[in-house]
Amino acid sequence: MKNATFRQLRVFSEVARHLSFAKAAHALHLTPPAVTMQVKELEGHVGFALFDRGGRSVALTTPGEYMLVYARRMLAILKDAEDAAARLKQVEVGTLTIGMVSTAKYFLPRLLTQFRQEHEGVEIRLVEGNRGELVQMLQANDVDIAVMGRPPKELATRTEPFAAHPHVFVAPIGHPLTTEEGGAPTADSLRPYGFIVREQGSGTRVALEKFLQEVHLEPRVIMEMGSNETIKQAVIAGMGISFLSLHTLQLELDNRLLAVVNVAGTPVVRAWNVVHTLSKVLSPAAEAFRYFILERGESYLAQHFAAHRQLLRDAPPSSTPRGQPDFAGLSPA
Repeated sequence: MKNATFRQLRVFSEVARHLSFAKAAHALHLTPPAVTMQVKELEGHVGFALFDRGGRSVALTTPGEYMLVYARRMLAILKDAEDAAARLKQVEVGTLTIGMVSTAKYFLPRLLTQFRQEHEGVEIRLVEGNRGELVQMLQANDVDIAVMGRPPKELATRTEPFAAHPHVFVAPIGHPLTTEEGGAPTADSLRPYGFIVREQGSGTRVALEKFLQEVHLEPRVIMEMGSNETIKQAVIAGMGISFLSLHTLQLELDNRLLAVVNVAGTPVVRAWNVVHTLSKVLSPAAEAFRYFILERGESYLAQHFAAHRQLLRDAPPSSTPRGQPDFAGLSPA
């Protein structure tokens, strides 16, 4: 084992993450044969197979599962050493790995474009997952910092809110819920309709379930999907109603492809947070990103979704938003 290299450990860890040599090669910008060679060399050093290979399927062997724990631990220590060296040099270089929940992809890449213009020496790696997956990434030290909604209670983290995150009910254009007269539809008005919902573990799903629990409504779930885009297309097609982040709806609202249902008690306003584990020593690049999003995130979202803030202001008087209605992110920049 003493002749194993960190390169081999990185490749092994990436193959274990994807359970695919091809996907690991793509993530590492290597060829599949190069990835295979690195894994075989590592297996030669440790003396046993790390993966079971059956056709196109790949699975960790029992020894491979044990070795993965130590490989990730060594890679994490190496990353901490690199970050400490960078802090001593006071330079912003190297790779910054940012985890994000899928809903953040509607604004974070554009924010990162601004960040890169000011920090050209930083190479950014963006990793997407639902809330549960992101918690695992933070715990495994697979990401330096994360952008997410509901912060993890499972880990000791530093969690800092940077912008408001409103959630709304949506329906197809012309749906009865969007044409009701006499004020906002009540939560009970949702009862006859089928719900298309995000998967378990999603922050959006948790926010919906908490709201419905507060209004004592048991939803009739007709479909569960792991993609905001697929849910929006299903709603547009008239398959049901849904509950989504307002920050995912810009294109559809601008083009009148679907409508917001101003249900009493909505929007449900949560917060966007930037999160890292307390045990993590942030590199200068990670600290720069943290300061950047805390300073710029709120104003960017307020400006970018300015046309849709009116949806929150025009809600009928009975529609008192739940959560954090006075969060600064709801006001103009």
